[in-house]
Amino acid sequence: MASSSEIGLAAGINILTAFAFLVAFAILRIQPLNDRVYFPKWYLKGLRNDPLQSGAFVQKFVNLDFRSYLRFLNWMPAALHMPEPELIDHAGLDSVVYLRIYLTGLKIFVPIACLAFTVMVPVNWTNRTLEQSNLTFSEIDKLSISNIPTGSNRFWTHLIMAYTFTFWTCYVLKREYEIIAAMRLHFIASEHRRPDQFTVLVRNVPPDPDETVNELVEHFFLVNHPDHYLSHQVVYDANLLSNLVNERKTKQNWLDYYQLKYNRNNQSKRPSMKTGYLGLCGKRVDAIDYYQSEIDKLSKEICKEREKITKSSKYVMPAAFVSFKTRWGAAVCAQTEQSRNPTIWLTEWAPEPRDVYWDNLAIPFVSLTIRRLIIAVAFFFLTFFFMIPIAFVQSLANIDGIVKAAPFMKGLLEVKFVTSVIQGVLPGIALKIFLIILPSILMMMSKFEGFTSISTLERRSATRYYIFQFINVFLGSIITGTAFQQLNNFIHQSANEIPVTIGASIPMKATFFITYIMVDGWAGVAGEILRIKPLIFYHLKNFFLVKTEKDREEAMNPGSLPFNTGEPQIQLYFLLGLVYAAVTPILLPFIVVFFGLAYVVYRHQIINVYHQQYESAGAFWPDVHGRIITALIVSQLLLMGLLSTKEAAQSTPLLIALPVLTIWFHRFCKGRYEPAFVRYPLQEAMMKDTLERAREPCLNVKSYLENAYVHPVFNNANRWDGTDDGVSDDEWPKEPTLVATKRSSRTTTPARSQRSESTRTLLCVTDERSCP
Repeated sequence: MASSSEIGLAAGINILTAFAFLVAFAILRIQPLNDRVYFPKWYLKGLRNDPLQSGAFVQKFVNLDFRSYLRFLNWMPAALHMPEPELIDHAGLDSVVYLRIYLTGLKIFVPIACLAFTVMVPVNWTNRTLEQSNLTFSEIDKLSISNIPTGSNRFWTHLIMAYTFTFWTCYVLKREYEIIAAMRLHFIASEHRRPDQFTVLVRNVPPDPDETVNELVEHFFLVNHPDHYLSHQVVYDANLLSNLVNERKTKQNWLDYYQLKYNRNNQSKRPSMKTGYLGLCGKRVDAIDYYQSEIDKLSKEICKEREKITKSSKYVMPAAFVSFKTRWGAAVCAQTEQSRNPTIWLTEWAPEPRDVYWDNLAIPFVSLTIRRLIIAVAFFFLTFFFMIPIAFVQSLANIDGIVKAAPFMKGLLEVKFVTSVIQGVLPGIALKIFLIILPSILMMMSKFEGFTSISTLERRSATRYYIFQFINVFLGSIITGTAFQQLNNFIHQSANEIPVTIGASIPMKATFFITYIMVDGWAGVAGEILRIKPLIFYHLKNFFLVKTEKDREEAMNPGSLPFNTGEPQIQLYFLLGLVYAAVTPILLPFIVVFFGLAYVVYRHQIINVYHQQYESAGAFWPDVHGRIITALIVSQLLLMGLLSTKEAAQSTPLLIALPVLTIWFHRFCKGRYEPAFVRYPLQEAMMKDTLERAREPCLNVKSYLENAYVHPVFNNANRWDGTDDGVSDDEWPKEPTLVATKRSSRTTTPARSQRSESTRTLLCVTDERSCP
């Protein structure tokens, strides 16, 4: 358990680390050589010129304006200067809503922290309960509820503060939900035309013995949506083809590298390589000839695979992107049931084309339930077994445990500075290291489940990350940390006294979370703006691989907001702040510093760096709201349990109303504001369609949507190297303007099909003489 001096040392180390990162960033960002690393978004928008292309030779690489070094913190006011409407136009609504999570944290915790330090800290501090107990504690723990004697009337203060904190948090959440819902509706109403506004993804198309999927989809929508159906694009299983194209791209990059190396050196000897594992073994060959032959082989395989896909029906999946003439028609189709059988003809809004995760469209719909069951079981075991490293991290915070496990370190651990570092810094760093690989594992799980859009994958991964952090980082740290700290008491006391010991020890775990917040929330956020990894990778690629402007753009790789990791991490701070607000208020200033620093840093990154991969118009806000509500209920339940161990019989029952009121508030917000995030109002769709027809009466929507949802490996315009691999545009699978039915009438159909009624209706529409 960290003492006040150890917390002070940890704070000093993390403040110095964060300051060093910020100073390094301030120096590196003004160097012309790094301009594309720290301002890539402006290059992608075509609004910034490369400083390496002008000026004296030295000035192309080093900034010689020494006055700019004195203004090394001017990026902070610059990040706050851009108004929110302009920021929405610049970066999109998703980025702005993401920033409002940090702003919500500041709105909630700044008043709570001021009130807690004014009222609760004096109430907790003016007692001697911990000094008269057998518990292991530090000076900081005297500021917690653990320092109040059992059965004291002072617990009424914590009860009143719990109600105050709850009502204030709910007020802020309601205001934010209202503001963001209005922003979303306004953004959608004023948004430029996009293919996903007219398109619906249809899945689980039923098999038909008489028609192909292509024909069946067209017939179904011509019959059931005759006035609004426009066109469709069936989904193909092109995963193997996509892998071949990616492999060819990798080989082409290596070929470019060796050709560039050969041309730069102007040597007669051509570069060579070994063909074995990682180029460490195998036969030595000419590198240029080897990769050229490999690319030729892959090109032939790609031609064969593309030809198979275009000619074989087994590659056609029972799914399609169906486009409509109007947004109103698409909204009706996406938000209604299409068949009396609710398991077929399933419709949902299509993701925007850049948001589609094409690999999962080839997964059969019937296997999705099994896949999700498998992942649920795997996630349970992952969460359970991760308790082992969590217990290890907590053992680092217990000096006695370290001495018992490693007696040879006893002399070293007697040094005050070493002890302060181990208890004040090491646990937070160790926990951060163990969590590094977790997001990649959770994203792989989400992909295996079969979600069809990148935004859904990230939101699903974020949900699991939050659950994992709640169980392991929060509950696991509290349980294992309490066990390590009070192990001696547990051994020498009766079972009836153990809950009381746990109740007194939980507030004292705030010191561990303080160290974690400083490592992850202070130094970690400051490290985010430095972009060490992108900086190194950009210069390596720029030196070895870049030979065209397009190559340089790819080397920049600004990335997008890390929603699947960033949002759950923010929610952990909401959870810690709300839980410890009425228990150990000393943690609140560390939370406030995190939200303030993170808001400024990520606002700068959104303006200058991140380039969003998709735009969901803030569709993730209901998840954010729900998790803050969950944290609020958890804080109320823990306080209720804590007061019960303190024998506060008079005040504890009054806390029962808090979770009930919070759940009622959540249901109110869910009914009032959430529909704006899950459904598209037909009124808005009709209004937007009417305005568009008035402004562009000659708009050809079909040509606009024609190739919007063609798989990237089929789209010549998106071909990575601009080469032709032997398949002409005429050979691509395209939907015909009218598919002739294979049945003359219902009575002459050899076998009664599942769609015979729809086909008969279509025949009546196209030729009245064929119907009785």
